[in-house]
Amino acid sequence: MALPSHATTFEKVWHYVFLVICGLIFLFLIAPILVVIPLSFNAEPYFTFTQKMLSLDPEGYSLRWYERLLEQGMNAPNAVAGWWSDMWNNAAWVRAAKNSFIIGIASTLLATVLGTVAALGLSRPEMPFKGPIMAILISPMIVPIIISATGLFFFYSATGLANTYPGIIMAHAVLGIPFVIITVTATLVGFDQSLTRAAASLGANPRRTFFKVTMPLILPGVISGALFAFVTSFDEVVVVLFVADFEQQTIPRQMWNGIREQISPTILAAATILVAVSIALLTTVELLRRRGERMRGITPS
Repeated sequence: MALPSHATTFEKVWHYVFLVICGLIFLFLIAPILVVIPLSFNAEPYFTFTQKMLSLDPEGYSLRWYERLLEQGMNAPNAVAGWWSDMWNNAAWVRAAKNSFIIGIASTLLATVLGTVAALGLSRPEMPFKGPIMAILISPMIVPIIISATGLFFFYSATGLANTYPGIIMAHAVLGIPFVIITVTATLVGFDQSLTRAAASLGANPRRTFFKVTMPLILPGVISGALFAFVTSFDEVVVVLFVADFEQQTIPRQMWNGIREQISPTILAAATILVAVSIALLTTVELLRRRGERMRGITPS
């Protein structure tokens, strides 16, 4: 925001000091990413910058750890025939990525449906006990994840859901529902309820009103919540450690195992890919937010 022409000297000084403070905080937050990304291209099996990397020698950089993501666990990584099939079925990181996407997409769909329905119910003026219900629904976001994981472990052990894909999907959906509720509820705050009454007065039933009037207007918020739920599932490791079987490895759990068993820059390559995916999803969320503001007649900030 530009300073007004009538700003005093103190206001101008504070403005620039504030910008510097914000820049330093931002640099502090992204510093780990700035370190991880170049280290993932290290030609040596180290977690530190080598002399060749610091001198920008091309020999100090390599894609070997990204290749390792595809080859680790393969029966014949150097064979030409059947390489793709071997990689798809046996590579440990590829198998973990498949599990992450399967669990992430399924839990996102479940969390989006349940969270949207809950947000629509909480937005109704006649809804009783809104405060307690909202507190319960968003509690997975507030309660420490280790407590939630422990509770899920004992519950799943008693019900037979432990070490099953449905159990992991439902657990991740529970973690993603608060994000859907918050984003959809925020979208519904600016929703004009007279539109639904107008649709009803023209003869539209509740189902048609929802899909033709309400849903198109709140869709940016629904998609934003779904993306947050997917990122939550895709990055989650604690619950998976408690309720998943060894064969149900996800990317975060594979990274956790790699740190415990054999420290390798392959983990940095996987982390770099996750950062890229997260940046793409957050960019999509921001574009959807701006689109939602334009649909409601608000100038995007």
